[in-house]
This record gives sequence, structure tokens and C-alpha cells, in this order.
Amino acid sequence: MTAHDDAPATHDRIRPRPAGVDDQTVEALGALSKALETTERARGRLYDFHQLTGTADLQLDRAVELLREAGHPEWAEKVREEILGRNVIPGHWTFQIVEAYNATYYRPFQELEARALRELADGTDHLFEAEMKEERRTPGHPHHTPVPPTEES
Repeated sequence: MTAHDDAPATHDRIRPRPAGVDDQTVEALGALSKALETTERARGRLYDFHQLTGTADLQLDRAVELLREAGHPEWAEKVREEILGRNVIPGHWTFQIVEAYNATYYRPFQELEARALRELADGTDHLFEAEMKEERRTPGHPHHTPVPPTEES
């Protein structure tokens, strides 16, 4: 490792802070990005809900079949009529909930965060984290380099 490899991150090494962007703006954009990341996690759980509910609905086919084979056709029919293919909330299957969430909340949030980064930080993402990385790294430590190694190094 050369001294240059361990030098503090500069404009050609890691995300620089654009001119005129103050500490409060960096912190605010970091908080906005963190909120969007939390929304990403919530969206993942919504997809879990969607897939798990769909899997359960498909598993009901086997339950209906087994109830019939066990001599309980009335129960097989109750499961088929009352639960199989049922809306999870009035008028909605889970895919419709996912679609509504994406259109109503997720995409507008994603677009707003991107606009805020463009307008307030010249489109530079993760300024807060990049600066935190620089503050927390140990100079000279091989696992604390400012950027990944290049093919030349």
C-alpha cells in the first residue's frame, strides 16, 4: 500500500461534498435516505406478505383434496368456497395491495428523494455515510481503505 492509497478521500477517491452543501443539509439528506431505506425494508415485507399469502392459497388446494379423500366433502367445499381465492381485504388480492403501495407511496417517495439529492447535493448520494466512513477509518489499516482497490493496484 502506498501513502496515496491511504490518503484521506478526495474528489477522485470517494464522493466529495459538493460546494455549498452544509453539515445540516448532509444530515437532512442522510435522514431522508435512511427513511427511504426503511421504506425499502417495509416494501420487502409487503412482498413477503404477498408471496406467503399466495403460497398459502395454493396450499389450500391440497387441503381441499385431502379433506375430500378423508371423507369430508362438506369441509372440502367450505374451505374451497370460503377461503380459497378470498380477498385479503375488501376487493383486494395481495398483488393489488403491492401495486397500490408502489404507486401511491413507494415510487413517489423514491422520486422525491432523488429530486432532493439532485437539487440540494448535485445528485451526490450517501454523503453522510461517505463522510462517516472517512471519520471512522483507521489510516494504514488494510481493511480501512477509502475506496475499493483498482485493477492497477
